[in-house]
Amino acid sequence: MKQLIYRSQPFGFDHAMLDGILMAARRNNRENDITGALICRQDMYIQLVEGPDDAIDALYERILADDRHTDVKLEMSTAIEERMFPGWAMLDDTNPSMTFSKDEVEDGSIDRASPEALRTLFRRIAEKAAAARTPT
Repeated sequence: MKQLIYRSQPFGFDHAMLDGILMAARRNNRENDITGALICRQDMYIQLVEGPDDAIDALYERILADDRHTDVKLEMSTAIEERMFPGWAMLDDTNPSMTFSKDEVEDGSIDRASPEALRTLFRRIAEKAAAARTPT
C-alpha cells in the first residue's frame, strides 16, 4: 500500500468546483480503495491519498493532467502498512487554521516544509476527524 502527499495551486477555484471535486473524489476513491484528506483553499491544495500502489499512481497521473491544478509538486510517496484515514474516501479540511496561513503560503513556508511536517499536519487532521467520528 502507498501513501502520497502532493500540493498544487488551484486554477479557477470556487466552492462549487470544490464541491464537485469532493463528490467525484469520494465516489471514485471508494471504487478504487483509496482514502485520504484534502486541504483546500483559494491559494493551495495539499492532499494525502493512500491505497493500493497502482490506484495511487493512476490517481496522481490524473491529477497531473487535471487543469484545475497548477504547479503540482510531489512532496512524498512511501510504502505504508496502516492507513491514516481509514473509512474516509476523502476528508476535506474543515479547520483551515490548522494549516498554513495565506501569508505563510506567500512567504514559502510550504516550500520549506519537510514531508514529515506535512504528514504531521495530516495526522492532526486525522486525529480530529477520528474524535468527531463522522466519516465520509
